[in-house]
Amino acid sequence: MSLSHEKQLKKKRHTVNFLTGLTEEEKLWRRGYTVIGVDEVGMGPLAGPVIAVAVTIRAKAAREIEDIMALGIRDSKMLSEKKRERIFEALTAHPRVAWGRGSVDEKIVDEINVLQAGLRAMQEAVMQLLAQRASAADERLFLCVDGTRIVPDIIADQRSIIAGDAKVFSIACASIIAKVLRDRMMNDYAKQYPGYGFERHKGYGTKMHMESIGKNGPCPIHRKSFLKSVSL
Repeated sequence: MSLSHEKQLKKKRHTVNFLTGLTEEEKLWRRGYTVIGVDEVGMGPLAGPVIAVAVTIRAKAAREIEDIMALGIRDSKMLSEKKRERIFEALTAHPRVAWGRGSVDEKIVDEINVLQAGLRAMQEAVMQLLAQRASAADERLFLCVDGTRIVPDIIADQRSIIAGDAKVFSIACASIIAKVLRDRMMNDYAKQYPGYGFERHKGYGTKMHMESIGKNGPCPIHRKSFLKSVSL
């Protein structure tokens, strides 16, 4: 086997494996659905908002979005910050990608609890996405939602998928956009509230973060309900 032929086979195998990421979407597209992937980030941090994103890709077959597939999309936790940023810019500028976001700040998290905050953020994200689409009222919608819950008060067929951001392409896209949006917010908060290192840990309960709270006390974006259960 020639070296060039071997490279072509490797490339073909890579492409086939990569396109399996659209298995769920293609099944639903064939049934006439518009597929929306939904994911949220920021459920666990001690500070900052919960952000959710809903994504739909205007396509009916993988061959229509080969340029998107080539971006290397996967669960946002498996990507470097630099690659997430690059994919974010490509996705949000792509004419076949539509998305909406929902945001619930730390004060609301304290009021209604983080699980309800996540549901509210996802609902807001889906509603914002649908508001952009004049044809949404006439479409058969199917929401693929990361985790174990479905989005409340949305008239659509839904399925919750554990580890969906690693299994469903649309959810993976949503996870990347949501992660970048929240990270950028926490970077801005780092400038507003210096001394906590938000640009590094994004509000999660790292040793550095805990020590900074012990030294400086909580700042306005800390979740008071979360701090009650941690030892500073």
